[in-house]
Amino acid sequence: MHPAPRALRRAAFAVVVLAAAVSCAPQPEEADKPSAGNTCEKGELATRTSGTLTIATDEPAYEPWFKDDKPANGKGFESAVAYAVAGQLGYGKDKVAWQTVPFNKAFASGQKTFDFDINQVSVSEERKKAVDFSSGYYDVRQAVVALKGSKAAKAKSVADLKGVKLGAQVGTTSLNYIDDVVKPKQAAAVYGKNDQAKSALKNGQVDAIVVDLPTAFYITGAEITEATIVGQFEHQGGTPEQFGLVLDKGSALTACVSRAVDALRENGTLAKIEQRWLSDAVDAPVLK
Repeated sequence: MHPAPRALRRAAFAVVVLAAAVSCAPQPEEADKPSAGNTCEKGELATRTSGTLTIATDEPAYEPWFKDDKPANGKGFESAVAYAVAGQLGYGKDKVAWQTVPFNKAFASGQKTFDFDINQVSVSEERKKAVDFSSGYYDVRQAVVALKGSKAAKAKSVADLKGVKLGAQVGTTSLNYIDDVVKPKQAAAVYGKNDQAKSALKNGQVDAIVVDLPTAFYITGAEITEATIVGQFEHQGGTPEQFGLVLDKGSALTACVSRAVDALRENGTLAKIEQRWLSDAVDAPVLK
C-alpha cells in the first residue's frame, strides 16, 4: 500500500531538516584531518622555530659522540646522526640550531625548548612517563673501567665487583646497572658529570666507574691510558638497551623523527656512521 501524500510530505520535510542540521554541524572528517603542522612534510614540520630544527645536547659534548666539544661541526657519532636525521626531515645543516641542555633536564618533566635532544639517553619506561622517544638509533652496552693492576681490574664476573667502590653519572643507566645488577656492598658514588667520575677514578676515590662501552674505549684509549676496560654487562631482559632521541611529551614531531631514524637504519646510514665514529668500540669481556 502506498503512503498517503501527507506522510510523504512529512518524510521529505524531515530529510531536508536533517540535511540542513548536518551541513551546519562540525564535520568529523575535517576535525580528524591532521593540520599542516602535524604532517611530516620535509622542511615544514611544526618545529619550535619555523623553518629551523632545534637540537639539544649537554656541555661538554664528549667524544666519541661529538668531536672537539662542538656539536655543530658534524663530527662524532651523535653529531653525525643528528644531521642525518635533520636531513631526512628536510633540514639542511644551515637550518639546524644547537642548544645546551643538561643531561638530567633533557628527560625531566616539563615543556622542552628543543625539537629533540641527542645525548646518549637510554630509552626506558620510566622516562617515557615524562618525555617521548624516537626509535632507537644505537644499541648499547654498559662497561666497567678500572685502573690497571687494581682489584677491580681483576674482576671476571659481576660477583667480583660487589666488594669494590663503583661510581657513575647521576640519572644514567650506568648507575642503574651498579644498583640493580651489581648490587655492591658499598653505595655507588654519584657524580653530576662523567668528567667528575673520571677524575674520581684517576684520583683513587673510586675503584671503577661504569659508562657505555664506546665511552669506555675512548676513556682508556685517549683520556686515562693507565685504565682498562674490565668488561661489559649483558643485556638485561630480551630488549637491548638503546639510545633514543628525546622529544617533548606528546610532541607532534615524534612519529616523524622515528620514521627518519627507521629510514636511516634501513638504508644503512646508521651503520656507516657507527663504523666511522665508533669503530674502535669493538669487543670486551662479558661480565656474568
